[in-house]
Amino acid sequence: MKIISKTLKLLPVFFLVLGLTACSDDDNNYGNDPVEQDTTVIDVALENNLTSLAAALEATGLVSTLQGPGPFTVFAPSNDAFTTFLNAAGVDLNNMSAAEEALVTNILLNHVIIGNNLMAADLVAAGSGYTNTAATGPNNENLSLYFSTSNGVMINGVSTVTYPDKTATNGTIHIVDTVIDLPTIATFATSNPALSILVDALAYADTGNPTVPYIATVSDNTAGPFTVFAPANDAFVALLAELELSALTDLDTDTVNSVLLYHIVGANVQSNELTTGAVGTLGGSIEADTSNFTLTDQNGRVSNIITSLVDVQSINGVVHVIDRVILPPPAVD
Repeated sequence: MKIISKTLKLLPVFFLVLGLTACSDDDNNYGNDPVEQDTTVIDVALENNLTSLAAALEATGLVSTLQGPGPFTVFAPSNDAFTTFLNAAGVDLNNMSAAEEALVTNILLNHVIIGNNLMAADLVAAGSGYTNTAATGPNNENLSLYFSTSNGVMINGVSTVTYPDKTATNGTIHIVDTVIDLPTIATFATSNPALSILVDALAYADTGNPTVPYIATVSDNTAGPFTVFAPANDAFVALLAELELSALTDLDTDTVNSVLLYHIVGANVQSNELTTGAVGTLGGSIEADTSNFTLTDQNGRVSNIITSLVDVQSINGVVHVIDRVILPPPAVD
């Protein structure tokens, strides 16, 4: 393959640089104790035979970035994972268009956390949560990454860490079994089990006639961008108790659709861009209060924006998790 060919050309360059660095240090040491060499995440990638990753970094000009001071946490796809991704995307690293290079660059950056050196133990101690990658979204915001550790370390619900804690002087590499694609709103809704009832509600609304279609839209990386005020599971459980219902399917699909529309804004609005006053959702107006980070619907019901779960940024919009379902106003007879 051309990827292998390019990698074979790349390897001598890396080892030549390493060799010249070592010679230079020895020449200046004048017989004293050997000077300890820095080992960057690029060096560690090569030591672990991540040649496809190295070739992609070279093709996109990111080698020098990851040779910088960092610190970096890198979720590094295996060679098989990279081959699968490139074949599916129809990308030849040796002959990329400008659009393909921009896409591959952003996907590579989606595997990199800059300014934080996270070991596997750090992730396990946290349990699950969000952090930002170096990739960027609709308005140049950094994309989010969701990690969970209930069954090994998994990223965005699709990529599992197979070989953790490959350490370098400027960070750590964790080898993963799948390329971590640019996340959509659907990525974060489906990967976080605390939002599973929201996914069920979207799917149920889609069964209406005509279909909306919610799932296809939030899964489309070219759609939007949108802002989604996403009720956590507890918010839906509380709503069912409030309405004295046993399941969302006790409501008709038109009603569920009307409710969901009040949770979606047709723009990418991060928390620092939210202002006190009227917020125009796709369903109608609600009121935001940034002094206490709340949303009030037209029924006077107050939803708290959970401040630890805001600005979950995807390629097609941003998610802010809330603790109460927003309802449309009562129908006028």
